[in-house]
Amino acid sequence: MPKTYNELYLALRQRLRDAGVDAHALEARLIVAGAAGKTPEKLLQDLQLYASDEIEQRVDALAARRLSGEPAAYLVGRWGFYGLDLAVTPDVLIPRMDTEVLVDCALARLRGKTELARVLDLCTGSGCIGCAIAHALPQSRAVLADISAPALAVARENIAALGLTGRVTAELLDVRCDPPRALGSFDMIVSNPPYIRDDEMPKLDASVRDYEPALALAAGADGLDFYRAIAEKWTPLLRLGGWMLLEVGEGQAPDVTALLRRAGLRSLGTARDTAGTERVVFGRK
Repeated sequence: MPKTYNELYLALRQRLRDAGVDAHALEARLIVAGAAGKTPEKLLQDLQLYASDEIEQRVDALAARRLSGEPAAYLVGRWGFYGLDLAVTPDVLIPRMDTEVLVDCALARLRGKTELARVLDLCTGSGCIGCAIAHALPQSRAVLADISAPALAVARENIAALGLTGRVTAELLDVRCDPPRALGSFDMIVSNPPYIRDDEMPKLDASVRDYEPALALAAGADGLDFYRAIAEKWTPLLRLGGWMLLEVGEGQAPDVTALLRRAGLRSLGTARDTAGTERVVFGRK
């Protein structure tokens, strides 16, 4: 007997809950919507409609992959961040709520002051940080930079889908190398760089270790390789009065703050995520 979309959703939500998936309701909604070729909003409108056998089979297939550990974001190719619906692929990290703290901090320093700001997003991945800032500040401009060409393809897809073409560009750059002179100067540099220590990589949750790109995670013996490079090589691109804001891993805030201090930044501080962890380090030129 055919099932309604609501029945498929409720059954999958229960399966994910029983499997210990924290965001079981959100993920069930995204998976059913993805299997049906609908947006989550359209799915809510169609909950009482009957799904075809083919769609039910697709839901079951996606559910099996999710329960084997594959992240829901990669299954459906979409994920929400700062109110935006973003494309994601296994070439980029899945945007996390913790990273929204970085966007909050950035906007607090730009709104009403330098809304014409030029922003540089290093190690951009999906482009979630730079796109969120540019979307919130329609007069701003941004450059999204990454060493991964496949990641930049995802970032460019998000730039276009959000209507940011013309104000936001994506550039192939390695933060460990000196920046090209043609890049110019910026009012703000933001980054969520790789920050996992080499010895921590095998201990990561399987959903991260086995599916998310190691290129966006591994950061050397102490996890600070990229922070050192950003502080040393990219601080000179900040305009006077400009801000640098960096997402950090648990326990890294003191070391990263020291790096920014040695780079000559002042007004140093941190911001905590919803769990109380120091998640963002910032400083001003």
